[in-house]
Amino acid sequence: MTDLHPFIAGLPKAELHVHHVGSASPRIVAELAARHADSKVPTDPEALADYFTFTDFAHFIEVYLSVVDLIRTPEDVRLLTYEVARDMARQNVRYAELTITPFSSTRRGIDERAFMDAIEDARRAAEAEFGTVLRWCFDIPGEAGLDAAAETARLATEDGVRPEGLVSFGLGGPEIGVPRPQFKPYFDRAIAAGLHSVPHSGESTGPQSIWDALIDLRAERIGHGTSATQDPALLKHLAEHRIALEVCPTSNLATRVVLDLDQHPIKEMVAAGVLVTVNSDDPPMFGSDLNNEYAVAARLLELDEQGVADLAKNAVEASFLDPAGKTKLAGEIDDYTAKWLAR
Repeated sequence: MTDLHPFIAGLPKAELHVHHVGSASPRIVAELAARHADSKVPTDPEALADYFTFTDFAHFIEVYLSVVDLIRTPEDVRLLTYEVARDMARQNVRYAELTITPFSSTRRGIDERAFMDAIEDARRAAEAEFGTVLRWCFDIPGEAGLDAAAETARLATEDGVRPEGLVSFGLGGPEIGVPRPQFKPYFDRAIAAGLHSVPHSGESTGPQSIWDALIDLRAERIGHGTSATQDPALLKHLAEHRIALEVCPTSNLATRVVLDLDQHPIKEMVAAGVLVTVNSDDPPMFGSDLNNEYAVAARLLELDEQGVADLAKNAVEASFLDPAGKTKLAGEIDDYTAKWLAR
């Protein structure tokens, strides 16, 4: 097959499933660890590769939370957010919906308004300096329970606190032992405030958790949805209603959700007509980035350049960009692809 890496590198892209803290590069993680000497996170960027080797999903959550603990001041928040945007811009990511867990920071003592000011200042600077448009998804850390859900819903909906860039409301963390239906009141509140519903489901649990997200949380997209292929009726429902799956192949391998990339169910999802988007989740932690995820998906789906471009347009369609923004970004993808193929 043709080497698609050069094409993918220049392709304008949108990303819909990528975590704020999980996107911190080894350089930034090491810098934050050096600022906070009581942390067990390595201060040597090269040592982080071993630190970010996970035995299972529970171990991934443990390591992830240790990095979360490095974000202790508004200055930390601003640095992280701005540098994440810089890394996205290097990959030609034009638009991203970055999943942020504000509860993890506010419970560690960061003033909520200072937190919002920090992410908004970084968002505006990133758009002005890099041309990358950021929007926020505030997600509930499922492992922290209903108190965290209530606080996240308040931060996402309260006038004077809710940031301008916020577009959606999610649910992350471990799925086993954290049933989706219990979060219904908090999603109802967020949806009533005009936010979109984008919970993680079916990553480390079966298809019933996806049904629960659709029925109880009124999900408009599903984070991961890896187990959807176990239920033909669910696949049909997702396809008919154009409910996108935010697929993150390397993440699923790193957390042992799938044991072999060649066994990843993305091909079955696409064959069933489901709207599939490709995303990086927590890229430095998994030794990946969005460009690599597109290359992985292209191999698994046996795509050429036009197929990759169409996959990129899926993310635009499934995004919460305004119609004019969607038309513009889809047009950029088409123009880039046409010029590439005409070479």
